[in-house]
Amino acid sequence: MLKLFRHLKPFTIPVIAILALVFLQTQADLYLPTLMSDIINNGVMKGNTTLIWRLGALMLIVAAAGGIFATISSYLSSRVAMGFGRDIRTKVFRQVTGYSLHEFDKLGTSTLITRTTNDITQVQMVLIMILRMMVMAPMMMIGGIIMAGQEDAGLTWVLVVAIPVLIAIIVILAMKGLPLFKVMQTKIDRMNLVVREKLTGIRVIRAFNRDAHERKRFEDANMDLTDNYIKVNRIMAFMMPAIMLVMNLTTLAILWFGIIRIDNGAMQVGSLMAFIQYTMQILFSMIMLSMMFIMVPRASAAAVRINEVLGLIPEINDPERPDASCPTGRGYVEFRDVKFSYHGAEQPALNGISFNAKPGEVTAIVGSTGSGKTSLVNLIPRFYDVDSGTVLVDGVDVREMTQECLRAKIGFVPQKALLFTGTIAENIRFGRPDASDEEVRHAAETAQATEFIDTMEGGYAHEISQGGSNVSGGQKQRLSIARALIRKPEIYVFDDSFSALDFKTDANLRAALKSETTEATVLIVAQRVGTVMDADRIIVLDEGRIAGMGTHRELLESCGVYREIVSSQLSEEEIA
Repeated sequence: MLKLFRHLKPFTIPVIAILALVFLQTQADLYLPTLMSDIINNGVMKGNTTLIWRLGALMLIVAAAGGIFATISSYLSSRVAMGFGRDIRTKVFRQVTGYSLHEFDKLGTSTLITRTTNDITQVQMVLIMILRMMVMAPMMMIGGIIMAGQEDAGLTWVLVVAIPVLIAIIVILAMKGLPLFKVMQTKIDRMNLVVREKLTGIRVIRAFNRDAHERKRFEDANMDLTDNYIKVNRIMAFMMPAIMLVMNLTTLAILWFGIIRIDNGAMQVGSLMAFIQYTMQILFSMIMLSMMFIMVPRASAAAVRINEVLGLIPEINDPERPDASCPTGRGYVEFRDVKFSYHGAEQPALNGISFNAKPGEVTAIVGSTGSGKTSLVNLIPRFYDVDSGTVLVDGVDVREMTQECLRAKIGFVPQKALLFTGTIAENIRFGRPDASDEEVRHAAETAQATEFIDTMEGGYAHEISQGGSNVSGGQKQRLSIARALIRKPEIYVFDDSFSALDFKTDANLRAALKSETTEATVLIVAQRVGTVMDADRIIVLDEGRIAGMGTHRELLESCGVYREIVSSQLSEEEIA
């Protein structure tokens, strides 16, 4: 947690002010019992009305000052903790947005959400308590012991017995509770994962009648978390009665022996009352510390998880000395003996890949499922880095270009079409925010999307729900294609982006794309041979290697893998 608190540096001055205010508040709280003792011993017992009024007025002033100090320090503590949480959330979000896909694969989406929300909230709450309780409690306890000893040193032996007993109770309960707090965040992660899968996969779950199974998964995760909370709360439920019992017995012992000392003339009534108040301050300080011992471990576990996110260095970074400007070519793409593997994989996903794609040409990539088609195109915008070999754009290694420069050249349509909440026009403008209404309409027309946009309520102002759940798969693909077209990039990458389209729409879209991409490099990943038969170059992948390269006619004659793919989809008449 201390590592995370290094980010408190911008709040140094407010933190110092809080510490000063807490110190002054503690001094005021410690001074009040002494004033009360003087009023009783020297005012009430001796009938000195003037002294009673004077010390009473001073008590009111000290109490008011302590209240003001407490209010200001509480306000500043809340402001510092909320500002700290805001800054950490911002840093975590910025760090995550810089991750490559490898980091996302390693951590997982559900845990990243939990760390950005729940974990940071835990640290915020503990920071407030640290600035208030954890700073005040030691000062109050030490100061209380000193002041109590000054009132009557003979009674301090009661504290010598009570304090170790209280410490023993707190330590025993903390040892039982700490392991439960440490696993709390992991169990929250698990429940969030189940909930997220349930909500995002609701169509599949209902289609296969797996609602009962998913409810069981959620109930298991929920009960696991609930059982953990119940165990913790049982410990907490035992802690407070045990502490209160010790406090009440301590008070009873002080009253018993204090009255004996008063009868013997060794102690005054005011001193006994002040001693009791100091004892309460000492014991309540220990209760505050015990609460911190319970909350800090959970926040510590959360801080470790946050630090893991902040400390995970992205594999893909901009070069230290990038070129002063982006390459001035028109989107020439070249692969030179590229090898690529996913983390933990026994075999490379791609091996020995070499080809080039030129502006004005359409390069298609086909192959069986798992042959490496998507892995190949993901290397062009540098979603992953190659193990060996080189991917070049306009003659420059993509690792020598800034990611912003590289991706500005590319219009990418992913395999799984994704839309964002907002209007249709806003989703298309995601590709180029400054695009005019006419450009939005033109991109939609080229993508064959106007036929359904015009039928929707509001047209281009129609609201898209989260993830595009209120449009069909084919409509999502066409809007994703329009989003790429509006960029007017130098390189178009279509990763199986026509799979949800009917044959007529597919043919019309490809015909419309020809006029829009005459000067650009186009790479198309496709499962349907009919989509790529007229491509200038077809690359056939088989188990991560190039099995053949050429036109449709050339591959029919020279590549057995391609012939198998074609024969599985087309009739003899269509092949001929």
